[in-house]
Amino acid sequence: MLTDSRLDPLHQRTAPVSESPSQFDIEPIVAELRALRELSLENRRRERRPPKLPSRKVLVEIVDGLATALFPNRLGHGDLSLEGVDYFVGHTLDAHLRSLLGQVRRELRFAAEQAGTQDTDSDARALDIVRRFAARLPQVRALLESDLEAAYQGDPAARSVDEVLVCYPGIAAVTCHRLAHELHRLGVPLIARMIAEIAHSATGIDIHPGATIGGSFFIDHGTGVVIGETAIIGQRVRLYQAVTLGAKRFPVDENGVLLKGNARHPIVEDDVVIYAGATILGRITLGRGSTIGGNVWLTRSVPPNSNITQAQARNEVFDGGAGI
Repeated sequence: MLTDSRLDPLHQRTAPVSESPSQFDIEPIVAELRALRELSLENRRRERRPPKLPSRKVLVEIVDGLATALFPNRLGHGDLSLEGVDYFVGHTLDAHLRSLLGQVRRELRFAAEQAGTQDTDSDARALDIVRRFAARLPQVRALLESDLEAAYQGDPAARSVDEVLVCYPGIAAVTCHRLAHELHRLGVPLIARMIAEIAHSATGIDIHPGATIGGSFFIDHGTGVVIGETAIIGQRVRLYQAVTLGAKRFPVDENGVLLKGNARHPIVEDDVVIYAGATILGRITLGRGSTIGGNVWLTRSVPPNSNITQAQARNEVFDGGAGI
């Protein structure tokens, strides 16, 4: 027997009700928010000039569109014909590169304002950056193909490369990183960082766009992985969940201000495997072919073909060899 929803107490609590703004006393809240905005702009010397930053929502669409253009048969429309793929890729690239151009212009104008310089050539510079970025997309696709193959070969649970592409969060994060890293190199670090944080939010994997990562890179499972700005990772490296490639300390100048841009994150050479929960700190080098065990805390360089276990690392800390 159906009950009358009008008599259902739960329905009465949850049913949508048409409300007018006046019932919430909106006007004084709007006024207070305006006053806070104006105070913030005044403190940053931007009265009447609120910043026009790149849009996170637009960048999400751009990243999705670029990924689709890179892998149209797997991420694009399922009914693409062989004859229509190039047309689809061309149209998709044109639309999203045009959108990216607008976002790059915003960042360049914002950067000029921050530096107190006059914006005279942001349009030309933005076009040059996006053209150079577009020219790098074939290389990005080739790197991602190597990452896909590394994931497929490195995970016995993977049944196909296609499954890896559409299912693995590590691949989603690395795809964003490959795109973000190119933009970071080309001089739009804010957009690059926003793309990195889009991936971070979606996957739990935090890769700074400044990090340099070689081909055939595989992050298995992935949640909690952190890779810092100045990290350098070689070819065929594999990381598991909750690995941190971080800084050991944060030096400051004579005024106590953090120094930025200095090399402070690890160098991981080719064919290194780092297991779950390992924390690698400072500008140290993990030699080629080394294996770093789970939950290891490491602040010293290790030679090639090392096998570092938690017990070894603990003994060295107690002996004073790897203390912070």
